[in-house]
Amino acid sequence: MNALVPLVVLVPLLSAAGALVFGRRPRLQQLITVGALGAVLVLSAVMLGIVDNDGPLAMSVGGWTAPFGIALVVDRLSALLLMVSAIVLLGVLLFSVGQGLADGDEETPVSIYYPTYLVLSAGVFNAFIAGDLFNLYVGFEILLVASYVLITLGGTEQRIRAGITYIVVSLLSSLLFLASIAMIYGATGTVNLAQISLRMQEVPEDLRIVLHVMLLVAFGIKAAVFPLAFWLPDSYPTAPAPVTAVFAGLLTKVGVYAIIRTETLLFPLPELNTALMVVALFTLVVGILGAVAQVDIKRMLSFTLISHIGYMVLGVALGTAAGMSAAIFYIVHHIVVQTTLFLSAGLIERHGGSTSINRLGGLLKSAPVIAVLFFVPMLNLGGIPPFSGFIGKLALFDASAREGSALAYVFMGVGAAVSLLTLYALARVWNLAFWRRSEEVEDYDSTITALLRSAPEMGSPREQRRIPRLMTVATTSMVAVSVALTVLAGPLYAFADRAGQNITGPGTYIDSVLGPGTSAEADASVDSVNGSAP
Repeated sequence: MNALVPLVVLVPLLSAAGALVFGRRPRLQQLITVGALGAVLVLSAVMLGIVDNDGPLAMSVGGWTAPFGIALVVDRLSALLLMVSAIVLLGVLLFSVGQGLADGDEETPVSIYYPTYLVLSAGVFNAFIAGDLFNLYVGFEILLVASYVLITLGGTEQRIRAGITYIVVSLLSSLLFLASIAMIYGATGTVNLAQISLRMQEVPEDLRIVLHVMLLVAFGIKAAVFPLAFWLPDSYPTAPAPVTAVFAGLLTKVGVYAIIRTETLLFPLPELNTALMVVALFTLVVGILGAVAQVDIKRMLSFTLISHIGYMVLGVALGTAAGMSAAIFYIVHHIVVQTTLFLSAGLIERHGGSTSINRLGGLLKSAPVIAVLFFVPMLNLGGIPPFSGFIGKLALFDASAREGSALAYVFMGVGAAVSLLTLYALARVWNLAFWRRSEEVEDYDSTITALLRSAPEMGSPREQRRIPRLMTVATTSMVAVSVALTVLAGPLYAFADRAGQNITGPGTYIDSVLGPGTSAEADASVDSVNGSAP
């Protein structure tokens, strides 16, 4: 079964090559892309069942045994994120197919869109299964190249400007990550994650902390944590609706995933947990304050995206199995719900001609289906019972109470306030765009209109366009998936709990890569620091 692991990367990469060959046949490109992501979904579901019952799958590429060969590893966390990512990528793909059928090449030139989308998918999947730092770096670089192409599709001035900001920040992050890899290799003599975990305890404490901070900064930029998230609100909203949706749902979570591996596998000692908690708190507060101040729906959602990254980082920073389990559940919830909200925003833009709430009104009457498709994930992200957002936040608060520190209790208060502010920001959109009558929408003078046109808020009016049925079906499907997270919250959280227990100690991961019994040293080191018996 180990042979299944590389297929989640090979299938989309080979399919991307096939889609390029048939660049003049968009329907065939669509079939290839849908088939590739559907195959990855099936593969990830099969691997999820295998790793849950039998333990992690590990493969050394080319027959070179670890730590000399390239290790590919799928454990419970990897398998879960692979499956959720495949679902989201497939849902957004169907949305983009519907948009392409209606608009042709205006928004998403299909000759390059589908191959690039598959390359982006391969980068996401590769990052989730990477068993060494350099392969993880390769995954990030695949993401970077593909995302730059997608974010600048259409070649408008706004998109090129946003793409330049995005690429510069991403390159700085990549350079820092590459420097970290070089230093870690110099300190430990390996880039294999499992072997680094064994050898890192022998590195002097001051050097270990420097390496730890360098990796966290590099991954923090990609995850968009405070104060490294300044690039996101101006970059994501300018892209086409399906691109924005997949970026918001997935790309930052790859950074969060890398932080989880850093904190649980490479540096399992609680050296920087307090600093991470402080960063998480600031991410929560600054992000939601930015969201409340926005009048553009996509910029508001971008700021809520930043804010809710704080919940995930906080779960990791607690350093407990309960905190990790809650963080994993919340990651799954947020991937689905945030993607769904951006797809709904895309429908609003097509129907209303704008995403500025100052120019929208009466959508509840004129587009009741869109109203429902926005309302359900809105309640979910705001944490209203019994949705998965409420369950995830409650689990994080419970884990914080168990941890018992003063900072953990501060987080509980701040987290509850941020949840209310999230609901306020989203309810404001609902009230003005949907509930308010269209006759009540004010006409702004030419000065204000000019300012809005020049601001990076995507608030400039556009013509209303027909919404293809496939776009509505894709968004409805994603709303259904978000509701399924609530209906299946019991077994999903049980799986997340097993995944959290699994990765809290690095032993299982190390044994799957390097062989049974090799994790004793790492487990003993962690247990001695935590004050528990080995």
